[in-house]
Amino acid sequence: MNLNELHSFTWSDAAYLAPEWILIALAIVLALVDLALPKRSDRSVIGWLTLAGLLASLGVVIWRLLDMNAGAGGQPIRLLADSYRIDDFSSMLKIVFLSATALIVLMSLGTVKREDIPEKGEFYYLLLPAVVGAMVMASSGDLVTLFVGLELLSITTYVLVGVRKYAVESAEAAFKYVVTGGISSALVLFGMSYLYGLTGATNLGDIATGVQQHAGDFKALLYVAFFMLIAGFGIKIAAAPFHVWAPDVYQGAPTPVTAFLAVVSKGAAFAILFRILYNAATGASADNAPIGSDIFLTLLIVAAAAMIIGSTAALRQRNLKRMLALSGVANAGYLLVPLGMSFKGLHAANFGEFIFYLTAYVLMNVGVFAVYAAVERTSGHSDLKGLAGLYYRAPWTAAAMVVFVLSLAGLPVTGGFFGKLFILLGAAQSRLYWIVAVMAGTSVITYYFYFGLVRQMFMRSTTDEGDVHIPVTTGVVIWLCALLTVALGVVPSPLLDWVNAHFSVINDLFVTRS
Repeated sequence: MNLNELHSFTWSDAAYLAPEWILIALAIVLALVDLALPKRSDRSVIGWLTLAGLLASLGVVIWRLLDMNAGAGGQPIRLLADSYRIDDFSSMLKIVFLSATALIVLMSLGTVKREDIPEKGEFYYLLLPAVVGAMVMASSGDLVTLFVGLELLSITTYVLVGVRKYAVESAEAAFKYVVTGGISSALVLFGMSYLYGLTGATNLGDIATGVQQHAGDFKALLYVAFFMLIAGFGIKIAAAPFHVWAPDVYQGAPTPVTAFLAVVSKGAAFAILFRILYNAATGASADNAPIGSDIFLTLLIVAAAAMIIGSTAALRQRNLKRMLALSGVANAGYLLVPLGMSFKGLHAANFGEFIFYLTAYVLMNVGVFAVYAAVERTSGHSDLKGLAGLYYRAPWTAAAMVVFVLSLAGLPVTGGFFGKLFILLGAAQSRLYWIVAVMAGTSVITYYFYFGLVRQMFMRSTTDEGDVHIPVTTGVVIWLCALLTVALGVVPSPLLDWVNAHFSVINDLFVTRS
């Protein structure tokens, strides 16, 4: 990037960033509103305004995506010398991030109490810069903008995890998350510095060219660079063996924040892994050192480890949040498989399979956390026994929970089933039969603890837990997620076909210098 390219940024270019501007401006306004409101007043108005801002930003992203594919042939919009890209890859991920955050905010409006989060206004408007960080990561075509987005997301989530400032568990979780997040950022920055040192560029397109030219001269350094990046982002996505922070942080954080970490933070890290590795590692090869193939094989090994460790470690958990954290570790492995397949066997539907399963993963996780938040509010604890007799205390909520559990387990008539099936068939098409075996075996293992949740719900409670009150907003989230999960399980092809029809690896994922 040179100075002349920076000076070419115009007001019309700035208009392309409307989704991000909306959220940044709203966060500033809401912070001022929060200061102006009386200390004891209800902060739910800030939550509703946050939800409105997220929906407005989502509307602009959808309109831009449809407009690009209708009028401009799907060509990406390149800003600041390709350091920021608006393409189908980033737009589809932004839709997932904004939709997930909107559902989390709506869920929290009915379940978050003052005794849980003393400063509710801060909780709501800190979600806005966090999701902006995720959006910047999805659109980054340069290491500098990538790291800015990563740190914006990381710093705000550090604060959100510790927002229950009078709770010891929350303070401990925040401390652990800050430490592991700092290690993750250091590893990512270390790997980036090697790529910059070897290629003399921060733009991903220039890095790809430089890696291809110098792969034979600096094989060992390239391995170090890519392995550092995998380790750093492995912490962010909570993939084994980089997952040890997740159970403690998920348990200590407020439930809406835990849901945000489980879906949005994880999805943003996957977006960057796609962007960096497919640009820089795909063409990396040297004499007797197929660097690119080794990097993608490493991803598949990490995926297998995540599936095995996550599913087996969850078997002994009796705390629902910790179980969901370890379930997330296993799901991180499933989501890594499309990335690790690369173009092996000319398989090119990787992103379609990934975005389908990510969508199903968002719906079933947000739905489970919404049910959990309502149950926790009634029972006052987060143990599995809080679900005991849920069918008799809230039958419709129990029915929705069954849908989410079936989807997490990957059983038919749910989005989770087809999400896993598409990934499994893609791996089989690429002749990666060993990863197919790992996916199938670990899925069977997960049935034990997932159906343990169902068994709890349909057993009569042995304690006086009382009826579960489901706030209207939380009920809307639960049933919207349940209906969409079933819809993806009944008619999965429209979403997958639409993504595969519009997404182009060359135009939307690879950063090519014009």
